[in-house]
Amino acid sequence: MDKINNLINKKVGDIYLKEPLSKHSSWRIGGPADVLIEPYNIKQIIEIVQYADLMKIPTVVIGNGTNLLFCDEGLRGIIIKLGNNFSRYTINGKRVCAEAGIWTPKFAKILSDNGLSGLEHAIGIPGTLGGLIFMNGGSSGKCIGDIVKKVWAVDKNYDLIYLSQKECDFSYRKSVFQDSDYIICKIELECELGEKERIKSEMRTILNNRKNKFPLNYPNCGSVFLSNPVVNDTFAPPGKLIEEAGLKGYQIGGAQISEKHANFIVNLGNATAKDVISIVQYIRKVVYQRYGLCLESEVKYVGELGSLRSLHEIGKVE
Repeated sequence: MDKINNLINKKVGDIYLKEPLSKHSSWRIGGPADVLIEPYNIKQIIEIVQYADLMKIPTVVIGNGTNLLFCDEGLRGIIIKLGNNFSRYTINGKRVCAEAGIWTPKFAKILSDNGLSGLEHAIGIPGTLGGLIFMNGGSSGKCIGDIVKKVWAVDKNYDLIYLSQKECDFSYRKSVFQDSDYIICKIELECELGEKERIKSEMRTILNNRKNKFPLNYPNCGSVFLSNPVVNDTFAPPGKLIEEAGLKGYQIGGAQISEKHANFIVNLGNATAKDVISIVQYIRKVVYQRYGLCLESEVKYVGELGSLRSLHEIGKVE
């Protein structure tokens, strides 16, 4: 407790003790974190990480918790949440700089209000800009990495560095940040000038399509499995494979394979991380037996001591 009190005294942001991680997960799943901190600036981020490393306290950095599954036990350590406190932005012509905590749909709307095009595809993605960069997220065949110019990050030496688009090593749902200790802090994008109403019209279309296609009335993390499997030399969306395997509506505990879109696992109200893991294992087993294909997940599982692994690595296909 002394370690925590020392951290509180440092005044490194808004601090919450024994904070339920279910409140910070789009799945609404997860036990309590010993400490959750929402810093206001990069200096505070560095202070937190330096202190945690010195005291050997596990630390996990999150945004909106969209692509994360927190374990039922929570975290015996510190969650650094980059959210509303860390969401400032500036616009200079076609160049836009924004902090990692800004909410992506809000940011996309801000760009549209300024006649800037390039982030329309992300209007329905309920995560932060930092999380979008981490996963090189996007939709409609587009990715955030396409318009990135620079990313500022704190490295393992507690220095603020910047990476060019090339150094970010973006590929489908991948970036250099997934295999490093970098903490994404600020992003510079280069957009295109566009007609405001056309941009807004495209975003309305995207939102309507998402509303009709996806189960937005239940807590979920978005698509669970990566959309790149190939069966018999043909691209096969994971939702289609899962549906053809007859798994729509399959339920374990409070978790269910959505009856609306089979690549979504929804929380019906009382789902646990264990329920979700069990369903993921079952889906992978059935799809493997039927197609000889091992589905991989873009979701990260956060363990009690801060380990971060892809959800498909929790358990194995038998």
